[in-house]
Amino acid sequence: MYQERASRLDGAIVWTGTTAAATTGPGSGPGPDPYPVLPDGCMDLLWIGGRLLVAGPDTHAYTPEGVSGLYCAGVRFAPGTAPALLGVPAHELRDRRVELADLWSPAKARAVTDLTARVAATTDPATALETVALRCAAASGPPDPLLRAVVTGLDAGRTVAVTADAVGLGARQLHRRSLDAFGYGPKTLARVLRLQRALALVRRGVPYADAALAAGCADQAHLARETRALAGLTLRAYERAYAASANSETRQPSGSRTTA
Repeated sequence: MYQERASRLDGAIVWTGTTAAATTGPGSGPGPDPYPVLPDGCMDLLWIGGRLLVAGPDTHAYTPEGVSGLYCAGVRFAPGTAPALLGVPAHELRDRRVELADLWSPAKARAVTDLTARVAATTDPATALETVALRCAAASGPPDPLLRAVVTGLDAGRTVAVTADAVGLGARQLHRRSLDAFGYGPKTLARVLRLQRALALVRRGVPYADAALAAGCADQAHLARETRALAGLTLRAYERAYAASANSETRQPSGSRTTA
């Protein structure tokens, strides 16, 4: 069963779960539609199948394959904070799941081996991962407050231009900083955050048209197009898949990350 809690690392979430049966996509196979992992602007440090991995920022829905029934744990970092902690620009990991050892230099290979052994030996891998994240944060220093202001502005529905002015950056500077921090430009980040706001309302039973307007979409048709583009689902299919996952012991909400 999926569980999550607030991390001791500011803005992060620690989660655990069991991966659902692998599928080839929404509507495939007998049984309910799979519930995909949707873009959320975040990156995760993962423990799954005895491996330490990093899930990069997604630009489209991700459905894990080949990991059915495995225990997994993760630390989901607040948008824009993981690259400084892990030492790699977010755009290099866009739409990817990568071994931590492949991200760090050969000089740090021993460190990854030691971390893997440490997590494997504990009875609480999630807390062990959180400790790893806290140590990375201590070594890298506090997150850039400008990036938090960018997320806050865009998540409040402000335009990219208004957000750029508010943080004192030109459009090109903001785009460049966003690629490194979030994995994509501010316009894409704004779309991802808006979709997350809208679907959170849909999950609470708010009618599609009302959810669309409250989240900042022009209308229900606009939300429907964005859901198809970013989630690969119709609104009804998304709602149906979420309902099925909510009744499953293998539930994985939109922020959780697993990998094949």
